[in-house]
Amino acid sequence: MKIVKTLALLILTIGLVSCNPKYKTKKLDSKLDSVSYALGVDLAIKIKTSFGKIDTDLFVQGYLNATDSSGLLLKKQDLNIINKYIQQKRIEKTNREQQKSKAEVEKKFGSVKKLGEEFLAYNKKKAGIITTKSGLQYKIIKEGKGKKPTAMSTVKVHYTGELINGTVFESSRSNKKPSEFKVYEVIKGWTEGLQLMREGAKYRFFIPQELAYGSMYKSKLIQPFTALIFDLELIEIVKK
Repeated sequence: MKIVKTLALLILTIGLVSCNPKYKTKKLDSKLDSVSYALGVDLAIKIKTSFGKIDTDLFVQGYLNATDSSGLLLKKQDLNIINKYIQQKRIEKTNREQQKSKAEVEKKFGSVKKLGEEFLAYNKKKAGIITTKSGLQYKIIKEGKGKKPTAMSTVKVHYTGELINGTVFESSRSNKKPSEFKVYEVIKGWTEGLQLMREGAKYRFFIPQELAYGSMYKSKLIQPFTALIFDLELIEIVKK
């Protein structure tokens, strides 16, 4: 909701002034007095929630300058700074919460992350393993002869997913039904890997956790920071 409207600004000013001891009403003589005061308190609480601490004196100065159109320090078109400020505060709050959550998850599943990193470091040295700039590792089982998909392509694939201990957690082959999706809709490791393949190719991908599900808890088997292995067969590009 836009806060820059003149009416909202007027009400917010009343709210702040009403809560300032210098301007506090000594008693409420009428129903309108009570409603006015209650409205001021309610909006002052909302301001505090949205903005935290603000300079009350400058707020009142802005209101008074606007009422007689004198000495305005900001033009009307500059008032969108309010919404931009609120959006920035929300982004900062979200980032803090995400960082805190990730730190807590990493503390709990740090051993899973370390195990994956050690596996990939060892696997990287094996013959036939190719490593991309992102850290994605792959081995060509069978090269294809068709076209390569783009991130926007819809592809049809068969796949088998394993943990680094060899446990199979998912397979389209067991259902005997290929999976069909847009390349950009899957995990980063798949999106990058599929664009390396040609139709008819079979690759084995070793995917670092940051290119898989990261700190997400995907299932009982796929814990946060789990490195994954996928055998991918690019059957065809359904739509380029």
